[in-house]
Amino acid sequence: MTQSILAAATLSKANLSSPASPQNRVATAEVEDPFLWLEEIDEPRALAWARAENDKTLGALQSDPRYNRLYEEALSILQAKDRIPYVSLERQGLCNFWQDESQVRGIWRRTTFDSYRSSDTRWETILDIDALAVTEKKNWVFNGATCLPPEESLCLVELSDGGKDAVFIREFDRHAKAFVPAGFDLPEGKQSVSWVDRDTILVARDWGEGTMTPSGYPFVVKELKRGQPLVQAREVFRGSSNDAMAQPFVLWDSEGKVHAIGAVRAISFFEQEYVLFGPNGPIKLDLPKKAGIVGIASNRLLVTLEEDWVPSGSTHFAAGSIVSYDLAEWKQDPLRATPSMVFQPEARHAISGLAVTKNVLILTILDNVQSKTFIYRYDQGAWQATPIPFSANKNVSLLAAHPETDEVLFTVSSYLVPTSLWYLDAATKRLEMLKTSPPNFDASSHVVEQFEAISPDGTLIPYFLVRPKNARPGQPIPTLLTGYGGFQAPLLPSYVGPIGRLWLEQGNAYVVANLRGGGEFGPRWHQAAQGATKQRTWDDFIAVAEDLIRRKITSPRRLGVVGGSQGGLLVGTAITQRPDLFNAAIVQVPLLDMLRFTSLGAGASYIGEYGDPAVAEQRGWLEAYSPYQKLIPGKTYPMPFILTSTKDDRVHPAHGRKAAARLAALGQPYFYFENFDGGHSAAANLKEQARRMALEYTYASRRLVD
Repeated sequence: MTQSILAAATLSKANLSSPASPQNRVATAEVEDPFLWLEEIDEPRALAWARAENDKTLGALQSDPRYNRLYEEALSILQAKDRIPYVSLERQGLCNFWQDESQVRGIWRRTTFDSYRSSDTRWETILDIDALAVTEKKNWVFNGATCLPPEESLCLVELSDGGKDAVFIREFDRHAKAFVPAGFDLPEGKQSVSWVDRDTILVARDWGEGTMTPSGYPFVVKELKRGQPLVQAREVFRGSSNDAMAQPFVLWDSEGKVHAIGAVRAISFFEQEYVLFGPNGPIKLDLPKKAGIVGIASNRLLVTLEEDWVPSGSTHFAAGSIVSYDLAEWKQDPLRATPSMVFQPEARHAISGLAVTKNVLILTILDNVQSKTFIYRYDQGAWQATPIPFSANKNVSLLAAHPETDEVLFTVSSYLVPTSLWYLDAATKRLEMLKTSPPNFDASSHVVEQFEAISPDGTLIPYFLVRPKNARPGQPIPTLLTGYGGFQAPLLPSYVGPIGRLWLEQGNAYVVANLRGGGEFGPRWHQAAQGATKQRTWDDFIAVAEDLIRRKITSPRRLGVVGGSQGGLLVGTAITQRPDLFNAAIVQVPLLDMLRFTSLGAGASYIGEYGDPAVAEQRGWLEAYSPYQKLIPGKTYPMPFILTSTKDDRVHPAHGRKAAARLAALGQPYFYFENFDGGHSAAANLKEQARRMALEYTYASRRLVD
């Protein structure tokens, strides 16, 4: 293979698919579900039902004497002028997206490094989303931008109407601070784009009938030239209609040079194939399906592995490792290039963050959910690791890396210490704190402790407890317990600013559980509670609740649970499997009907995490815990507060709607609130976010403190 195979001018059409699984399939519709009509998102009857529920919930919670204070305090924190303006490091400067009381939808702006490190940063506005929304009469939410290397002046800006995942994509010139006349302009859709050159982009989107997966994502990638209408775009890749999605793939280096062009075929949420385009046809890379190409450093191609891998006649690489290839060798023949080890995790270790600069790789690693940070440099045929001396017992997160230098920004945080922002020049190893957040609450009266609960199968489940120092032994503390436990996403220590002001300062406690299914200990920790073994996540969460009660930190009367999305499903399983343990449940944008989740929103893309209710065996394990079906007569549940969004096109609001309607039919008390904007975050701006927080903590105070 020659380098020309990977050049932009030689894109060729690829068509890859796989046969459907030969498993026994069953009908997914529940025989008797009187609330299927609530699955019609914008149907007038369903919207009228949601408005009536909102009126009842707002009437009860906003009339509570605590609500206004909680709202004003939440809003003051969210809109604070002295909070850290987080930035990206770009060739055009340091860019930031900012919202406050005068910029409700926000502004995209930039500054210089020297100005940013000063106490009086001078910002230059690039794009005013509030002004754009007024001009175009749209409720625009800025979803980010993809800019063309190396100048990064031309950008493909994503704008969402009300916070949906579906976006409009429009070409914007950051130098001119204006949308490009007759530039690339893609109508609304769930779509992804990549630049190939100034006049060419690759687009995965809805191209018409037969181009979208059951999850509602595209599986066809086309090449679009400047000035071409969409109907003239040339198809270059087609996956299978049974896939999760397909996305364009363009591999750039730090100098803005393209080294490979192709597509990523996501077979499931966790499995994917890389296909490179060439004059002799598509080339499917010989990588495990749970692997990801993450960039180029020191002329080495870097790949993360989420499963064990033994390349033909080569070394064994463990799940959670990083490997690299010599870039020139890989480009010459990617199927025969030899990988070598960069990083291999030890027990209780996991990668939490990764950034590629011009010459080095920056890694943040979790060691029993505590951060360690390293510079990896390729020297004399091997990668050498140098630790970065951050303080112990803090969570270190990568914020940004500069594409042309070895400069990196980090955030450093813990539950009770305000977040600080640090600058590292990896070339000189100079480490400097640039900014710190102001304290949002008085943390002097609280302490953080880490404990372990024992799950039913004997696995130790770590959790963090933030509690008052002066808590009297045996006196139950009003406590909110949260977790996630899915999709290999970790829950890490971070400053609890709004939680501290709205909850902890009142003498309450907050607990974060690190459950199997999450990413706190790498791929194996996730895979231990996936599909047929997902019940382990729910068992782990219940074990933490029982441990808190056993230690007499709290009691069922004073214990509540809170979680969103997969965490909302977690809360749903907790209160249906062990309602006796809890007195409050905040259920945010949840999955709840696990027998119909594949038919709702993007649910089919989550089959890799949970299983498929259309397959008889898998339906059995889903049916065993599906919270919606577990809401039954004769059982008393802790009065939940369910929050959803009409514009949530990731997790359908019908999950929450139907659960509330079922509780009403059972004569069980509940609160339900549906924000008509906001998408999966359930809030389109800071004011809506403050309202959500005030409602939640008013509810929690009524249930757990009063």
